[in-house]
Amino acid sequence: MKMKSDFAVLAGSTLLTEKPFVHVLKSKLQGERCDHCFERPERFPLCPRLPWDSQDSCDDWWDFDTLWAETKLSQCSGCKYVFYCGRDCQKASWPIHKRECPNLKRVAPRVVPDAARLLARIIFKLQNGGDKEKSFYSKTGFRMFKDLMSHYTDIKKDSKRMEHFTSLCAVLMEYLGESALPNSAELLGIYGRMVVNGFNILDPEMVSIGTGLYIGVSIIDHSCDPTAVAVFTGTTIHIRALQNLPQMDWSKVYITYVDLLNSARERQDDLQATYYFLCQCTRCLDRPELELQKSMLCPNNSCGAPVPVFQTETYGKLCNKCNEHVKPARINEYLDITDFTQQHLQSMKDVAYLDVCKVCLKKQDGLFHPMNLLRIKALDAAFESAIDVGAWEDAKRFGEEVEPGYRKYYGITHPLLGIFYLKLGKLNLFLQCVEEALGWLMKAQSILKVSHGERHPLYRNDLMPLIAQAREEMR
Repeated sequence: MKMKSDFAVLAGSTLLTEKPFVHVLKSKLQGERCDHCFERPERFPLCPRLPWDSQDSCDDWWDFDTLWAETKLSQCSGCKYVFYCGRDCQKASWPIHKRECPNLKRVAPRVVPDAARLLARIIFKLQNGGDKEKSFYSKTGFRMFKDLMSHYTDIKKDSKRMEHFTSLCAVLMEYLGESALPNSAELLGIYGRMVVNGFNILDPEMVSIGTGLYIGVSIIDHSCDPTAVAVFTGTTIHIRALQNLPQMDWSKVYITYVDLLNSARERQDDLQATYYFLCQCTRCLDRPELELQKSMLCPNNSCGAPVPVFQTETYGKLCNKCNEHVKPARINEYLDITDFTQQHLQSMKDVAYLDVCKVCLKKQDGLFHPMNLLRIKALDAAFESAIDVGAWEDAKRFGEEVEPGYRKYYGITHPLLGIFYLKLGKLNLFLQCVEEALGWLMKAQSILKVSHGERHPLYRNDLMPLIAQAREEMR
């Protein structure tokens, strides 16, 4: 039963904090982060002061990064696969790592897929009494592993999921051996609970660095119009209220399970494929927003209204605002560029290329409405790729153009909007646009104070020093 209490909850309140039942660092990050706490090694200066304190030109010195060194991660002497930041993390990890260590060593140099390693860790945990572990979401309310939904029947009917499960079983047979595995029905139930309830563990900039299973947090439902957000410090998850709530009622607390910078159809497809339900929130049912996501720009230059266009519409239509006739040729051009942009964004899913983004945006100019989701995604990719290649002026321009779309689709309190403002502030500070930088950083502060809190490293160590620097340079 979902519990209620009679006190008000303010935006920025921490509703729940929980450590993972099990967790796994992404294999590609082994050696870069601690396998237990997910923290990076600490950096320390190689000299007592930076060389440009002496008023010499920093151009005469080595690159800034060469003036720093990192503490070393310690490699597990057994499997030589995992790394730890110190003895405390190694000891904390040992109860479960001692089961996987000889197996990781035996299959080396092959790398066990992250999903198989996580599934194996769940099996180890359950065999070691984890099935009796209680995760509290209130003073009296708790959940256990068996309370998680497995969607057993849905997964049995899902050919893609069954194919994935079958491949994991083959890996586990070689990794652990048949005698260490539960029977196939029990294993499928464990697999279902893992894939349906797992969380991407995110770094301070909301980039995935691993996967974890959180039992108590699983009580929280989804909405594309969330009232709360999940943020992390290391592997610990914090559920924080994004808005004021009249009372602490878990049936009114929602986080989003999917990316809000996707269309309603894409979000529904993701939810159905991963969690086996469809969202019925106001955003998913709001027809004006659904039309805006796929809108072209009215050809009347003095109008600027959105004209919704869907794939089946190749005939002419009228603008609802000014009654300007939109010719079939223009609609066909819009649909062709829509396909062109979708194909290139899909091909750049892992790495975005600035020149490709610019081609897409040039084709869209004057044709796509500024709030068209594909244009927002192309601008977002251009912004990130411009930062990656050091094209700072381009990044500034793309960032300013994409900002209204971020605000529209993520919402005014979403942490990704706050992180975006932080990036824009840092970028403008670098370009010596100090007044603009401070404006963006103050916007970031108003959001991150709510979504992350003043004690979070992103707020304390990244944002506040930049605000102090901007204010100092303003004097």
